[in-house]
Parts: sequence; structure tokens; C-alpha cells
Amino acid sequence: MGNSQSQSLSSDPRFVSATRTFSPTEIDDLKRLFLSLAAQSQQKAQYISPSVFQAYFGIRGPLGARLFNLVTQNRNDQKLTFEDLVIAKGIYEKGARDEIEEFIFHVVDATGDGTVGRSDLEAVITSILDSIFYSKRAEPGLSSNQDIIEIFLNAATFSKDVEGCNEYRMSFGDFKSWCSLLPSVRKFLGNMMMPPGPGRPGSQLPHLLYPEDLSPNLLVLRKEYAWHIGGALSQHELEEWSLLYHSALNGLSFNTFIGNISSGDGPTILIIKDTEGYIYGGYASQPWERHGDFYGDLKSFLFQLYPRASIFRPTGSNSKLQWCAVNFSSESIPNGIGFGGRVNHFGLFLSASFDQGHTFVCSTFDSPCLSKSNKIYPDAIECWGVKTKGGQEERSDLLKASDPRSAYLPDCSWQSFDSRVGTN
Repeated sequence: MGNSQSQSLSSDPRFVSATRTFSPTEIDDLKRLFLSLAAQSQQKAQYISPSVFQAYFGIRGPLGARLFNLVTQNRNDQKLTFEDLVIAKGIYEKGARDEIEEFIFHVVDATGDGTVGRSDLEAVITSILDSIFYSKRAEPGLSSNQDIIEIFLNAATFSKDVEGCNEYRMSFGDFKSWCSLLPSVRKFLGNMMMPPGPGRPGSQLPHLLYPEDLSPNLLVLRKEYAWHIGGALSQHELEEWSLLYHSALNGLSFNTFIGNISSGDGPTILIIKDTEGYIYGGYASQPWERHGDFYGDLKSFLFQLYPRASIFRPTGSNSKLQWCAVNFSSESIPNGIGFGGRVNHFGLFLSASFDQGHTFVCSTFDSPCLSKSNKIYPDAIECWGVKTKGGQEERSDLLKASDPRSAYLPDCSWQSFDSRVGTN
């Protein structure tokens, strides 16, 4: 690279080790990237400046500054060398999961003392949300910044008692647990060194489709909630989500619910807002079909959206994943839909009356009670169909067929959420 510092750093064992993980072609690509960014930095093409680094990777605010400092090994000289780039990219792209998580933790750890405070975490969450939802904060479908920050903070545990500190702080173990509950956050932090774009893991948002006459303000699923849920899904499941059922449009009707969602054969996302204001639900990987027992596979999961954001994946302890009982007369087979647990003690259950249900601590997903109390009373129920990449079947007729007002809805009544508020 032509500068004395680079030459001295080339003997850094971390650099030597990192170069061995890349192919010659990949090293050449990294050299071209470095030269391009260094040229933009106006430092005689020898270093990358903080502003150019943050602009290229799309990481703004405190998080971008911390990432730059860590990549430059905390030299505080505002100069990122080629060796710095190779070492950091080697960890992110070639490192083991533990190495990546340790690197991420150091980015979040503002003081460098091996712990993270609540204010540190809040700054990180703010930077993430600004990177993904930048310039869209006042548009429909996006919640207030502080409300969303709080739901992610509420998932954190601060168990470390640090001498001289008036609050408990987050340990590395706490951080890993937090990341496991928030896969969207983990994906974003684990891919910060990838070029920004709609395909960067942790930054993807599904297109939300719903009837034009349904006000966005009635939707329970916010864009930030969709991003949170999407963190537990594969990339091809983040293309398009279509609203199949909404209680405000279709009424609290189990038969209408089953009729609307039975026409699709893909995964669905059930979301409940109860009368206590709690929001939660489940991802059903299998179609909702009449069974007299549990069924499903390990792709299903439960989630919380408000006042705490969390994802609860199957533990593998049992196969009691989905429940869908319709028109059974036996008390041992309760009619309704549910996830996990056991009969009459589900992780989440909605009775066939659709006016009540329950949620209990559940070993199937290692999930807690999802609401304020075990007994739940729905205020709003939504179900979204997940259209996987390549599946082009239209779902627009599903709601119109069950809606008595459908005769008055024009054929163009279904539009993408993003066509009304702008793309991300």
C-alpha cells in the first residue's frame, strides 16, 4: 500500500492469518475496494477516512463511529489501512460464530470494559433503525423511534454488577442471549461489513400487501415489527407478505379466518393485539388444516412484539408445534388454533369463538407467557400469508370474497404498502 505503517502492520499475525482465509481473487477484490475508498478519502489513496467508511457501509451515528474505531484497532488516528480492512473482513466473512459475536460485542461496548450499559445499547439500536428506516420516520407504517427502541431494550438482561457503577450492565453472555431473542439485530450487526443494499442480511423488509380501503392505522403489523419477525426467516421468505385476515375487516370469526387462509398453502404469520395492549403471535410454517392432534415442523416459532420484542424458536423437546381443531365435539380436542405446549395449556391458543384464548410458559419454544396474564382477550387479530420467492400466486381475492363490501371495491383495490409510502 506504500506507507510505512502498512508495511509494519503487514507482519501483524492477525493480518497474516486473515489473508490465508481469502483466495487470491478475493484479496484482489479487497485491494480494489480499498483503493477506491482511499481515493475518495483524499488522503493520497493511502487510508480510508471515517466519513467515507461510514458512507460506503451505510452505518451512521455512534455505531458507525464505534465500528470504524474497532476496525482501526482503536488507534484513534482516523486512518483505516488495507491491513485493517482485511483483518476485519476476515472476521466477519470467514470467522467462526463465536469470533463474530465477540467482535460485535466489542463494537457495542463503548467503554471497552467488557460490559454494555443501557445507554450504549440504546445508541446502537438507534443507529440500526436509522440505517434501515432512514428518512421514513414520519411516514405511515412506522412507529415512533423511542417506542420501538424500548421494545428491543426490554428484551435485554443486565446482570453484571460493576463496581462504581450505579446500574447493572450487560455481560457478554447477556449480549449473546439478547441476540438470540432478536435475530434481526444479530443479522444486522453480523453483516455491517457487507455493502449496503436490500439484500444485505439484517436490512431486508418484506413488501406488505393489504386492501386499499383498510387504513394503515388499523394494522397491527408495523414495518419495524415485520423487520423483527423477518430476522427469523430466510431471505426468500422476505419478498412479500399479504394480509389474509383482519378482524376489523372480517370480524372476529373463526370460520372466516379458516376460509381465508385455507386457500393458501404457504406459511402464515398470526398476530394478536389483546385488550391489555400486548402484541404477540406465531409463525406457522405449515398450512392451517383440521387435525385432532398437534402437527407442524421445527420452522414454526412464537414471538413478542410489544411491549417487548423477542423470538422463541423450537427447542426440539417435543413435536407439539401447531394446533388446528375445527368442529370437534370432544372436550379433549379444544376447537381453535394454537402453538406449542399441551392441550388446554398451550404456548399460545385462540378458541374457536375468537373472543378469548390463553398463553402459558411453554417448553416447546422455551417461551414465557406472552401477555400480561395467561387468559387473553383479543382486541385485533391479523394473519399474513408469506409468499416465498418464485411463488406468484395472487391472494387479493381472499379478503374480497369474504368481505360483503367487496362488490364495491375496484379491481385495483390491492396495492403494495410500499407503493403508498415509498420503497425502503
